[in-house]
Formats: sequence, structure tokens, C-alpha cells
Amino acid sequence: MEAKSITRHIKQSPYKVRKTLNSVRGKKVSIALDMLHFSPEKASVFIEKTIKSAVANFTQIAEDNDTNIDSLRIKEAFVDGGPVMKRFRAASMGRASKLRRPTSHLTIIVSDNQ
Repeated sequence: MEAKSITRHIKQSPYKVRKTLNSVRGKKVSIALDMLHFSPEKASVFIEKTIKSAVANFTQIAEDNDTNIDSLRIKEAFVDGGPVMKRFRAASMGRASKLRRPTSHLTIIVSDNQ
């Protein structure tokens, strides 16, 4: 059995989120949460939150309440690009320079199958 959780519109580029996500992909949930909790990176907060949500979703759909959360693994974890906010910044001589503020969509699937 598996459960999925999606976090949308993370205000960080997919490249930076993917860098942190690669370190926990395929690991047990308890180990991944420990690694993310003590990670100094901004993306670790969003990834940890999404993993906890996926675990909560798993316990909701499990028909028996004695499911062992320690046996859960991160089956799939990926991040896609979201909408890009386009802004401008004042530049010299009356010009404007373009700023792109990328966002991300994070999807995590946990499973109890080994």
C-alpha cells in the first residue's frame, strides 16, 4: 500500500529543492526525517513537512491501525517546476532588469513494500 502527498508553490527553485531531495530518496521515513530535521537548507523544511503529510495519509487509508510507521520507505520523490513570478528591478540609466522568481511542486510517495 502507498500514500502520496503534494506540496505546491514552494518559493524556491526546483534545482535547489532537488539537491536536498536526492539525499533522502529511497530511504526509510524515520531516517529521512532525522536527516532533514538537522539540515540547514531551506528546502528541508518543505520536504520534511511533505513526508509527514504522506505518513499521515498512509495511516488514514490503512485499514488496520497497527501499521508500523518505521517500516515505511520513500518510494518516489520528485520535484517539478511551478509558475515563475516575473518581476523587475531598477537598473542604472533608467533601465529595468528582469527578475525571475521560480516556484516548485514537490511530490512524495511513501510505501510499506520493501
